[in-house]
Amino acid sequence: MELDNTKETNRSTPRKRENGLHLKPVSPEASGVGLPYAPVDWPKKGDVWSWKVGRRVAITGHFLDRYLYPPKRLHKLDNSTRRKRGLASKLSVERFLQTALPGADISAFFASFSWKVPAKKHSLTNVTRTFFAPPPEEIADLSVSDPQSDGVTCKAGNKKCNSLYAEAESPSLVPLPCDLCCGEPHFCRDCCCILCSKTIDLKYGGYSYIKCEATVDGCICGHVAHLNCALRSYMAGTVGGSIGLDAEYYCRRCDAKTSLVPHVTMLLKTCESIDSCDDIEKILNFGFCILRGSGKTDARELLDRIELAITKLKCGTSLEDIWKVKESAISTGVFHNGNLELEPTNHQDSLDIRPFSVSVQSISSDYQSEYLKLEYEIDQVLQALRKAQESEYKIAEEKLYGQKNYLRNLYQQLDKERSELSHRASGTKADALLNAILNRVDQIKKEVMKLKEMEVVSNGFGRTPKGTLKEHFGLEIED
Repeated sequence: MELDNTKETNRSTPRKRENGLHLKPVSPEASGVGLPYAPVDWPKKGDVWSWKVGRRVAITGHFLDRYLYPPKRLHKLDNSTRRKRGLASKLSVERFLQTALPGADISAFFASFSWKVPAKKHSLTNVTRTFFAPPPEEIADLSVSDPQSDGVTCKAGNKKCNSLYAEAESPSLVPLPCDLCCGEPHFCRDCCCILCSKTIDLKYGGYSYIKCEATVDGCICGHVAHLNCALRSYMAGTVGGSIGLDAEYYCRRCDAKTSLVPHVTMLLKTCESIDSCDDIEKILNFGFCILRGSGKTDARELLDRIELAITKLKCGTSLEDIWKVKESAISTGVFHNGNLELEPTNHQDSLDIRPFSVSVQSISSDYQSEYLKLEYEIDQVLQALRKAQESEYKIAEEKLYGQKNYLRNLYQQLDKERSELSHRASGTKADALLNAILNRVDQIKKEVMKLKEMEVVSNGFGRTPKGTLKEHFGLEIED
């Protein structure tokens, strides 16, 4: 077995070798047949798999969306499908193999090709991200029905799914054929998020999800997604680069873009009928994250209304008064350009509130903009920290698994040499094999010690010795 001791010297490009294969970066939406991104002659000679990638690129330089297509012969062995469809995740591939080929060595299958597909450089440099993540807590999903209970449910087991009523409401709309996510046994396009596969939440008018109503070849897409998932995946909000979103949602299934301004308008209207300050603040912050950074005039005007409502909510304004554009001049003053100014209506009022007015105007007349500026700076810091941590994790993952694979090759070579030695009782070749085995054992011991040194990275790059980072991870840390 040939051992690949090549070390990467250029860390600005994706990994070039995996499982002994040379990985050539590809363009978005590229496709191909066989190695290095799909198996060949597996499980039988002549069985060739094909592959395809999407458009989204991860921070590591690999495509986030990649699909594997089995050879035609295997479809006859899989009772769950009668047509060719792409397998979009390792889990779906495992399920397919378990159904079509029970007892197949799944580890050997994935080791025969590279699951990760590197993107070409231009695909990375053209992508800029300007979205700011919403609060981390996930909104509760729809409760699904008890499997033992009576009643009709959708594929996901949800008895409140819109698909149960869609035919009566709009029989003329034909759903877009989908062999990707909709091919999964428990996925429903009408109530399952296309990004996380969890059910959507209809609470407060379903503000937390978006449905793609784009028409493609006379069919409606109809796939839904949590806006939280879409924001985190850079598929909603304002995103620069080749995708080019401006307060919009990008559908992973049909590539259509949907304006989110009407959705946020509905969201803001919904808040007016809610009597919980906590829920109102959560929804307003959600809308703020969707519109932030937009260059559209209507989106910016809507964002100003949301910012004003959030400020008034934090100041303890009653729920009835939060949605009023103009306040009583006697009680609270008037708003100019988003700033609260006190405007007395008579001399007596002026005498009574003047010290307070001067204090407010001198100390916090621009409170809102200063507060938002601080919030923006904190978001920037947290985003940078998250990217740094993700980058460090990917580097550690790549190097550690590379060392593990190298050791596996050494052990396999050792077994091969031992097997050859057992068939040779004596002679010059037997002595040479014995020396090779002893050298191999020493080599394995050294590589195991190297792996132990590398595992110190579990404490974090900041606590890992600089020599270890430089020697094993290719990182030079300046003092």
